[in-house]
Amino acid sequence: MNSYLTLTYFDVLLATGFLMLNGALSLWLNLQLERKLLIAALRMVVQLLLVGMLLKSLFSILSPWLTLLVAVAMVLFAGREIWARQDRRLRGFWGYGLGAGAMGFAGAGVTVIALTTMVGPDPWWTPRYALPMLGMILGNTMTGVSLAQDTLHGAAARERVAIEARILLGANRMEAMLPVVRRALRAGFIPVINGMAATGIVSLPGMMTGQILSGVDPNEAVKYQLLIMFLISGATGLGVLLATFGSIWRLSDSRHRLRLDRLTKPKG
Repeated sequence: MNSYLTLTYFDVLLATGFLMLNGALSLWLNLQLERKLLIAALRMVVQLLLVGMLLKSLFSILSPWLTLLVAVAMVLFAGREIWARQDRRLRGFWGYGLGAGAMGFAGAGVTVIALTTMVGPDPWWTPRYALPMLGMILGNTMTGVSLAQDTLHGAAARERVAIEARILLGANRMEAMLPVVRRALRAGFIPVINGMAATGIVSLPGMMTGQILSGVDPNEAVKYQLLIMFLISGATGLGVLLATFGSIWRLSDSRHRLRLDRLTKPKG
């Protein structure tokens, strides 16, 4: 007998009434968000249904290569989201590759360490553990990296005169861009800091809530949630640092000149 309460598709359909309410409010107030809400909801439904079927198959097959393939696909799609969220991006492959690479290295590295030393499933790459954990870590790292890069690129363009003045006075590229770097790092760290500060009192995270609803002892759910939050903070910090310093390297050259020609123009 299951220790959790099962839901029917009719139950889920009833919950869409709240989304429809948001759409009605958008129409009433002329917010022009109803189409975006509908597209986002449809995209979410299709993606989750497909992921559910995929994971069910992966759990039964138990193949390390298929698990790796899905993990790589997750990183690639998350990298695309980082690229899309930036107002000004690095030109060429760097616009996609730098953010995706920093996030993938940090997220995958932290996940592998956690699976092999802390969680310890047998085998360690078991998709039932590896893919959900990687997904949570990648999702948060993605947000931090995209915010850091967007802040850095925009601030470097706005403060070009000040940065070049510091370089003319003898500063190297890191010294000249330090104020901008600090701003970018703060922006990248803010989501995870806010998430940790609010967890427990303001909100119960989705993972912990899901475990409790499925019948797991609350104390065990707390331990898992603490583990995940610490892993997320570590991966986010590493990813933000790699992406930020990588962008600085790309936005300057060996002669410490500012190279804003390597940025695309702002959207719109």
